[in-house]
Amino acid sequence: MKLYMTPGSCSTGIHILLEELDLVFEAHLVNLMAGGHTTPEYLAINPKATIPTLVRNDGSALTEFPAIAYWLARSYPKAKLLPGDPDGDARAMELMAYVAGTLHGQGFARIFTTGKFTVNESDNEAVKAQGLDIVNQAFAVVNAMLPPQGYALGAFSIADAALFYVEFWADKTGVALPENCLAHYRLMLTRPVVRRVLMEEGYRVD
Repeated sequence: MKLYMTPGSCSTGIHILLEELDLVFEAHLVNLMAGGHTTPEYLAINPKATIPTLVRNDGSALTEFPAIAYWLARSYPKAKLLPGDPDGDARAMELMAYVAGTLHGQGFARIFTTGKFTVNESDNEAVKAQGLDIVNQAFAVVNAMLPPQGYALGAFSIADAALFYVEFWADKTGVALPENCLAHYRLMLTRPVVRRVLMEEGYRVD
C-alpha cells in the first residue's frame, strides 16, 4: 500500500494506525506548502487534492480520515481498533466525524489556511480568532465526552488516532487543552508506536 501524507498533519493519525497494525506500506510525502496536493500527478490519484490518501493493494485509492481509519479497522479486526458493538462503533465514528469536520475542518482550518475563508486580507486576524473560538469550544465538547483517564472508548481505537492529531496541533500552536483532552494526549504520547511515528515524521519526542 501507499500512504500519501504530510508530516504533522491529519495523515499522522493514519500513519499511526498503519504502524499499529504493523502493515507494510510506502510513505509518499506531499508538500502542501509547495502545492504538491494540486499537481496533475497527485490529482490523478486524489482529485479532491486532500491528504491523506491510501492507495490499497488493489490499486484503488481511499480518501478522508474517517473512511481510511474505518477501512483499516474492519480489514484487520484482530487488532480490535473498533469496540466491536454497534453503540461503541457509532461512538468512534461520532468522535472522528467531530474531529475531522469541526475541530479540523472549521477550527484549525481557519487558523492554518486563513485565506480560504476570506477574500479580504484585512479580515485574516478575525478569521483566525473565529477559528480559535471554534477549536476551544469543540475541545470543551470533546473533553466532556472523554473519561478522566484512559482512551476515548476504553481501549485504544481509531478514534484515539483521530483525536491525537488535533491535540498535537493544539500542543504545537499553544492552544490549551482541557483536562481530559490533555490526559488523553499525554497517554497517547506514551504509546511506542506514536513516539516512533512522530520521530519518523521529524518531531522531537520528550
